[in-house]
Amino acid sequence: MANKRTDMNKVRKTILLYHQGRDKSFISRYLQLSRTTVQKYINLFKILGQDIDLITGKSDAELDALFSSHNQTELSPKLQALYDFFPYVEKELKRKGVTKQLMWEEYFALHPDGLRSSQFKNLYNQWSKKVNPVMHMEHKAGDKLFIDYAGQKLHVIDGETGEISEVEFFVAILGSSQYTYAEATPSQQKEDFIASVENALLFYGGVPQAIVPDNLKSAVTQSSKYEPTINETFADFAEHYQTAILPARAYRPRDKSLVEGAVKILYQRIYTALRNRVFHSIEELNEAIREELELHNNKKLTGRPLSRMQMFNAVEKDVLSPLPEKPYEIKYQSIATVGQNGHVQLSKDKHYYSVPFQYIRKKVKLLYSVSTVVIYHKYNQIAVHKREPKPFHYTTNPEHLASTHQFVTEWTPQRFINWGASIDQYVKEFIIRLLEQRVHPEQAYKSCLGVLSFAKKVGDERLTAACKRALDYEIYNYRTIETILQKGLDTMGEQEEDEMPRLPFHTNIRGNKYYN
Repeated sequence: MANKRTDMNKVRKTILLYHQGRDKSFISRYLQLSRTTVQKYINLFKILGQDIDLITGKSDAELDALFSSHNQTELSPKLQALYDFFPYVEKELKRKGVTKQLMWEEYFALHPDGLRSSQFKNLYNQWSKKVNPVMHMEHKAGDKLFIDYAGQKLHVIDGETGEISEVEFFVAILGSSQYTYAEATPSQQKEDFIASVENALLFYGGVPQAIVPDNLKSAVTQSSKYEPTINETFADFAEHYQTAILPARAYRPRDKSLVEGAVKILYQRIYTALRNRVFHSIEELNEAIREELELHNNKKLTGRPLSRMQMFNAVEKDVLSPLPEKPYEIKYQSIATVGQNGHVQLSKDKHYYSVPFQYIRKKVKLLYSVSTVVIYHKYNQIAVHKREPKPFHYTTNPEHLASTHQFVTEWTPQRFINWGASIDQYVKEFIIRLLEQRVHPEQAYKSCLGVLSFAKKVGDERLTAACKRALDYEIYNYRTIETILQKGLDTMGEQEEDEMPRLPFHTNIRGNKYYN
C-alpha cells in the first residue's frame, strides 16, 4: 500500500517551527507527524537551501512540487558531497564553454568513487529545478539583460500641494548572476524608458550581448510571435551600445520569468521596506531604492553560497562589453524645405542651419539630438552642425553659401536694397543696415523679405515711418519693425519709447559702401 501523502500545510509548519528553534520531538507531537516524516522534510529543506520566507509563502501545490519527488530521508556521504558540489557547478555553467560533462569530469577527479556522468547530470537537473522550480533556465555570463516595469506603481507627494503622483518602477536583471538594478521613473514614455535602460548599463559598468524587453510599448511597436517590430529609437540605442534587442516571445512565459520573479522579490524587499515612508521627489525615492537594492544584491541567493553581487563580480562583470565613450542621445526628426538663403529651419527651436547651396528649395530631413543637428537629402548626409537653441538665429558654414562659390540666386543683397528704395529712402537704408548685421548676407534674406512684406499689410507710409524709427533706435532686425507696427509706435512722431531695447555695437559691420 502506498504511503499516505503528508498535508503540505503541516510540512510548512514543520519547517517554520524548525526555523524557530523547536526540536524534532516537539514538532512531531505538536503536528501529530512521525519523527521520520519530520526528519525527512527538515533534511529536504536543508538540501534545497530555500529561504524560509519563500517556503512559508509558497502555496500547497508549489510545496508539493518542491518536495514530493524527493523521497530520500537521509543523504549518504557520497550524495552529500555531490549536493555540496552543485552550487559550484551552477556558477561555472554560466561561463561560456563550460558544460555539464566538463563539470562531471572535475567532480569525478575529486571523488573517484562518485557517481557516473549520467547520474550526475540527472541529479543536477533535479537539484536545479528544486532550488528554483520556475526560473531554472541556464543563462551564460554576459549574454542577456532582462528588463520590465512592475505592475504596481510607487508614489511621490508634492511637499507644497500634497498632490500624490504615481511613478513607474523599472527593473533590470542580468540572466547569469541575477544582479539586479531598479529605479523609479516618471513614466514609460520613450525618453524615460531609454534613460532607465542606460542607467542600468551604467550601473553594471558594461553591455550584455542582448537586451530582452517584455514587449513594452516603448521598446516594441508591433508584437509578433515570429518577428516583432522594434521601436526605431530603441533600435538606434542598441546600435549605439553595440547590443541586440530580443523581445520576449509572445505566449512564452519562460522568456520573461526571470525578470517577473525579480519584480516579485523586489515587491517583498523594496516595496515592503518603503511602504510607511513618504517621498517628495523621485530623486529622494531613488536614493531609498538604491539602499534597499544594495541589501538585496548582497543577500545570498537561495541554495547558493554566493550573493548576486558576488556572482556578478565572479562570473559576469569581466565578460560584459565595454561602454561607449559617449552616452546615447535620443534623436528626433523634422522635415523642412531649404530657403532661398541656403538655410533650413529646425522648427523645434526656430533656429536656422546652413546647407550647401545646391540644395536650395529642396526638401531635407533634419535628424537632431540635444547636441547635434544632422541634415539629410535623399538618405545622403549633407550637413552637420552643433545644435544651437537660440530662436531666429543662424548657424552657418561659410562653405555652404552661394556667395562663397560666386553663384547668383534669385535673391541677392542688391535685389532687396532696390526693393526697399522703391518704397522709400528710409526703407532702403534700413535694409542695408539689416544686411550689414550678418556675417553672410544670405542669413538676412528672410528677414529682409519679412520687413518688405509689411508694405502690403500696412502700406508704404507706415513701413517707412517704422524704418525711420528703427534707424533712430539703431536696431536693425525684423522683430523691431514688427514691434513698432504692432504697438503703433510709427504713428507717434518723435516720441521715445523707454522700453525699446538698444542694440550694442557689433564688430561685424561692413559699412554701407559694401554693396555699391
